[in-house]
Amino acid sequence: MIDLSGKKRVVIKVGTSNIAYKTGNLNIRRVEGLVKIISDIRNSGREVIFVTSGAISVGMARLNLSERPADTPTKQACAAIGQSVLMDIYDNEFSKYNRVVAQILMTRDVVSNKERRQNARNTIEKLLEMGVVPIINANDSISLEHLDFDENDTLSAMVAKIAEADLLIMFTDVDGLFDKNPSEPDAKLIPVVEKITDEMIHAAKGKGSELSSGGMLAKLEAAIIAKEANIPSVILNGERLEILYDLFENTAVCTVFI
Repeated sequence: MIDLSGKKRVVIKVGTSNIAYKTGNLNIRRVEGLVKIISDIRNSGREVIFVTSGAISVGMARLNLSERPADTPTKQACAAIGQSVLMDIYDNEFSKYNRVVAQILMTRDVVSNKERRQNARNTIEKLLEMGVVPIINANDSISLEHLDFDENDTLSAMVAKIAEADLLIMFTDVDGLFDKNPSEPDAKLIPVVEKITDEMIHAAKGKGSELSSGGMLAKLEAAIIAKEANIPSVILNGERLEILYDLFENTAVCTVFI
C-alpha cells in the first residue's frame, strides 16, 4: 500500500449512487455518515474539498419523476431544484459538527479561462484558510451538454488540479480497478497503478449505475488528469464510508494511481 497518511489537502468526490437510493431520494443515513466522517477528517487537520453529485436525481425525486429526463431543459430544471435541496441538507448536517460550508458551482470555462481559474483557486484557498468546507458541483442548470463536464469525476480531478490538492479520492460501488469485470469470479483488484494502459481503458468502458452518468472509464480519465498534475488518486468502495479512515491509515482495500 502506498503511504497516504501525510496527505493534507484532499478532494473527496461522491457520486449519485453513493448518496441516493435508486428512487432518486437521498439516503439520509449515508449522507449523515459521510458528513460526520468528513468533519472528523477535517478536525484531524486535513483540508477537505467535497465534490458532490446528485442534484438532478434529487430534483427528479422532488418533482416525482420516475425516469431521468431525456431533454436538456428538464434535466437543468431538475438540477436547479435539486441543488438547493442538496445544499440545505449538507448545511444542516455539517452545522451539527460546527462546520461551515460554501457552495461553488463550476462550468468548464472556469477551468479553461486563466483569470477565472485563478479566481476559483483564490476562493477555495481562502475558504480552506477560514476552516470552511467547499462543496463543489457542476453548474448543471446552465451547463451546455457536451461542452461542460460529462460527469463529476472529471470535475473532481480539475478541482484537485486548481486547488493543488495532495490527493484525489473518488468513491464508487466496487473496491477499485479490476483486471476484468468485477462481477466475474476470477477478477482481481489492481491495488497500485503506475501507468494507465489502453487495455485498462478498454476494460473499463461501460455505464455506471442507473443514477450515475459515468463509470470506471470516467474515473480513469480523472486519474489521468490528476496524474498530469502530479496528484495521486484513489478509487475505493463507498459502501462502507469508514474506509476513509482506513485510507489514511494505509489499510484500505482500493486502487491507488501514483
